[in-house]
Amino acid sequence: MDADMWITLGILAFAILFFVTEWLRVDVVALSVVILLMVTGILTTGEALAGFSSSVVLTIAALFIVGGGVLQTDLAGMIGRRILKIAGTEETRLIITLMAAVIMLSGFMSNTGTVAVLLPAVVSLARSANVRASKLLIPLAFGASLGGAITLIGTPPNIIVSNTLRDAGMEPFSFFTFTPIGILLSLTGIIYMLVIGRRLLPDHITDTLHQQVESPSELMERYRLPDNIYRLRVRERSKLSDTSVAVANLRHDFDINILEILRPAPQSAVPLLRDQRDTDSIQPIHPTPDTIFRPDDILLVQGEKASVGRAVAFWNLGLQPRTAEDQETLINQEVGIAEILLPPTSEMINKTLNETRFGSTYTLSVLAISRPGESDPVMIEDTPLRVGDALLVQGTWQDILALKARQKDFVVMGQPEAMLGAPNQEKAPLAMGILLGMLLLMVTGVTTVTIASMVAALGMVLTGCLSMDDAYDAIDWKSIVLIAGMLPMATALETVELVDVVAENLTQSVGESGPIMMVGALFLLTAVFTQVLSNTATTVLLAPIALATAQELDVNPEAFLMAIALAASMAFASPVASPVNTLVMGAGNYSFSDYAKVGIPLILITLVVAMLALPVFFPF
Repeated sequence: MDADMWITLGILAFAILFFVTEWLRVDVVALSVVILLMVTGILTTGEALAGFSSSVVLTIAALFIVGGGVLQTDLAGMIGRRILKIAGTEETRLIITLMAAVIMLSGFMSNTGTVAVLLPAVVSLARSANVRASKLLIPLAFGASLGGAITLIGTPPNIIVSNTLRDAGMEPFSFFTFTPIGILLSLTGIIYMLVIGRRLLPDHITDTLHQQVESPSELMERYRLPDNIYRLRVRERSKLSDTSVAVANLRHDFDINILEILRPAPQSAVPLLRDQRDTDSIQPIHPTPDTIFRPDDILLVQGEKASVGRAVAFWNLGLQPRTAEDQETLINQEVGIAEILLPPTSEMINKTLNETRFGSTYTLSVLAISRPGESDPVMIEDTPLRVGDALLVQGTWQDILALKARQKDFVVMGQPEAMLGAPNQEKAPLAMGILLGMLLLMVTGVTTVTIASMVAALGMVLTGCLSMDDAYDAIDWKSIVLIAGMLPMATALETVELVDVVAENLTQSVGESGPIMMVGALFLLTAVFTQVLSNTATTVLLAPIALATAQELDVNPEAFLMAIALAASMAFASPVASPVNTLVMGAGNYSFSDYAKVGIPLILITLVVAMLALPVFFPF
C-alpha cells in the first residue's frame, strides 16, 4: 500500500477509536475527519466539504423537521394512544400490538422519536396490566429498529445505500423497495420475541422512579416533597426584600428551591401572616430569575431542614407552618411537577446543571436527580449528568411541555399536555395532510425524495405546525454533522483505492463460496460494527465496499447494498447500539447483558433469513 492509503487508514482508525470510546463527541470526530482529509491532501477542499451539500444530509435534515411537526402537533401521540387502546392486558397480545405499532410508526418517522412518544404510555400500560415493564420495553425498542427497515425514509442507512446506487449510475431504491424484506424481518422479530425472546426477557422488579408513570401528587409523596416544603415570610427588614431571585441565589448558596411565591394582592391591607388561608388576598407568582422579593411575600421552598434554617438566619426570614393548601398551590392547571429522562442524544449528557444553565434556559427548577442503579442521592448542581438520569422538575406546565418538544434532549414522563394541551394540537390534521402528501410524492416518484421531504418540511413551518425556531430545534445536528463529516471518508477510501483492495480481499476469501455467502458476510460485518458504531457511520463506510465487491463478482449489487442497510438496523446486542435501546434502559431497569442475551440470537436469526430471502427479492 502507498502512503495515501496508510494515511487514510490512520484517519479511519482514529475515527473508529473515538467513536467506540466516546472520548470525543461523534460530531467533533466527524469534523476532525473532514479537516484531516483536507490537511493531509487526501481530498481537495471541495471534496472534503461536499458532504454538507449532499442530498442525503438535506433529506435527513428535512425529515427531522417533518418529524418535529408531527410531535409538536401531538399527531404521533394521538396515533400511539389509539393503537395502545387495542393492546389489551394479556402479555402476548401486548407484545404483538406494541411491536406491530412501533414497527409501523418507525417506518415513517424517527424511531427514537417514536419510542420517546410511546415510552410513557407503555410504562403506564404495563402498570395497569400488572405486567413488568421489563417484559415490554426491549420488544418496543427492537420493534423500532426493525421498523426502520420497511421504507426508504425509515432510517438514514436506507437513504445512504439508495444514493450509493444512484451515484454509481444505477436505479436507486424506491420508497417501498425495502418493504417486502423489511416486513419479513419484522415478522421474524415478532415471532422470535413471542417464541424465544420473551423467555429470555428479564423479570425485573422496578425499584427506580422510571418504572411507573405517576401523577404529580404521587411524585410529591414519593419524593417526600410534603416533608421538604417550607413557608418562609419575607420580613419588612429582611435583606431579601427588593432582591431578585437571581441575586439571592438560594439554590447555590443554601441548596433551596423556590417553588412558588405567594404575594398579598394589592387591594389587601391584611398581612399574609395574619390570614394565611384568605386565598382571595393572595397572588401566586411563579418565580423567574428577574422576580423581585417584596415584604410579606410568602416563599414556598423545598430543601432540607438544616439548609432552610441557615437561609432563615442569614436573610432574616420568618418560618411558618405548612398549610393544607400548599400542595394545591404547587400542582394546579398553571404549575406542576414532572419527571424527565435524558436520552443518549441529549446535549446535557456529561454536563452539570450549572454548566447547562438549566434553570434560566428552561425556567424550571430541578428538585431531584435519580440515577438507575444508585440509591444514594445525587448532588443536583455539580454532578455530571448521564444517559438514563431522571430529573424531577417543577414549573409551569407550559415550560414542562416545551421540554417535550425537544425530544432529542428530553423524554417527559406522563402527560403534561393533559393539563395544558399540546403546543399546536389544533394543527394535527394539517400535519397529517402534509405527511401523507410527502409520502404520496415519494411513492409515486413525481419528484425526488429530497425535494418531497424539503417541501414537506417547509409546509410544516408555513402552516404553523411548528415555528422556524422549533424546526431548528427538531433537527438532530449531531447526526447531521456526523453524516456530512463521514461521507467524505467514504470518498477518500475510494480515491486512494482502499475500497477496491478490501473488495478484492473479500472476494478472494468469501467470493468463491458464492454471492449468498457474500451477502451473509456483509450482513454480519455490518451488524457487528453497528453494535459499537452508529448505524449511519457504519453504512457510510461499508456501502462503497459492498458495491465494489458486487462489481468484482460481476453480480447485481442491490442484494449486497440491501444487506448493509438491513444489518445496520439490527442494533440489538447492547444498550449503546441504538438510541432507542439506551432510552428504555432505565425504564426497564435493564443491564448490558439483558440486551446481549435477547439480541444476539435475533441478529443471527435475521442473518439467516436475509441470506435466504435477499436473493429471492433481488436476484444476482
